[in-house]
Amino acid sequence: MKTQELQLLYIFDAIMTERSVTRAADRLAMTQPAVSNAISRMRQIWNDPLFVRKGRQIEPTSYALSLWDQVSDHMFALTNAVSATQFDPSTSNRTFRVAVTDAIVEMIWRQLVQMLESEAPGVDVHAVPYTPEGTHADLREAHVDVAVGVLSQHDYSLRSTWLFEGGYVLAMRADHPLAGRQITMEEFLEARHLLVSMSGDAHGFVDSYLDQKGMSRRIAATVNHFSTVPVVLRETNLIAAVPELISQDCGFVNGLWMGELPFDVDPTSLYLIWHARHDRDPGVVWLREKMENLLQERWHDIMVNSPCGRHQLKAV
Repeated sequence: MKTQELQLLYIFDAIMTERSVTRAADRLAMTQPAVSNAISRMRQIWNDPLFVRKGRQIEPTSYALSLWDQVSDHMFALTNAVSATQFDPSTSNRTFRVAVTDAIVEMIWRQLVQMLESEAPGVDVHAVPYTPEGTHADLREAHVDVAVGVLSQHDYSLRSTWLFEGGYVLAMRADHPLAGRQITMEEFLEARHLLVSMSGDAHGFVDSYLDQKGMSRRIAATVNHFSTVPVVLRETNLIAAVPELISQDCGFVNGLWMGELPFDVDPTSLYLIWHARHDRDPGVVWLREKMENLLQERWHDIMVNSPCGRHQLKAV
């Protein structure tokens, strides 16, 4: 293969990974006109349009997808082979940005900071707000290094590791008129509900289930922090469907009654998510491994050893 074609493949790989000429240029430390010129040469040499404009985005042609399927692994290995990047946690002064909910911060942040103080005293870790749609864009645009959450978008640019899964339970104040017994679907639908929404949309996983059944509930209030839920429930007649993981927390359930939903909702999987550009970044790899271990250890500890929750989840 000619040197020119190898260089074009390198640029092509970056465009396919980023799905953006702008982001590919940033990743390659090139100007946008230089990347655009490279695309013109690719089209001429490979006799295919390769990328077509769709609004503000670009979409690869069938030929481009087929080509990338053949070369992406090889380009990845070649890039890694010539990379001289090193990461020593004991001496690094790097800062990592991690997109997480307050529930994940409560779950592992103390242990994570303690680990950093011991093993990587110069490394900083900054928690930034997590939203399903916004965080995926932040990963693609390199605003965050790692995220913990639901994987609602699937494309070649995002990588993930499955952590655990869990369902939902019903929460309300202990002296709520509906507390202490199995409620009916009619009672559930007629009640006023509290929803934790990171995006502000009044629609959650329970609502997706109800949509399929042609039913709906009234979301009377939303909050964007799980820690707010028990405070609101204890002082109102609202009820809430909450993740079973949270129902194992003594501080959360104090003063609340936890019961079963009147229907089965598919459990939600939680993932550790990062961008393909960081597949072989030794610093991000190190952080991912530490966070994965902490999350799974804490999951097991909470679900197996918690004295507060009446619901036990199966950690697969």
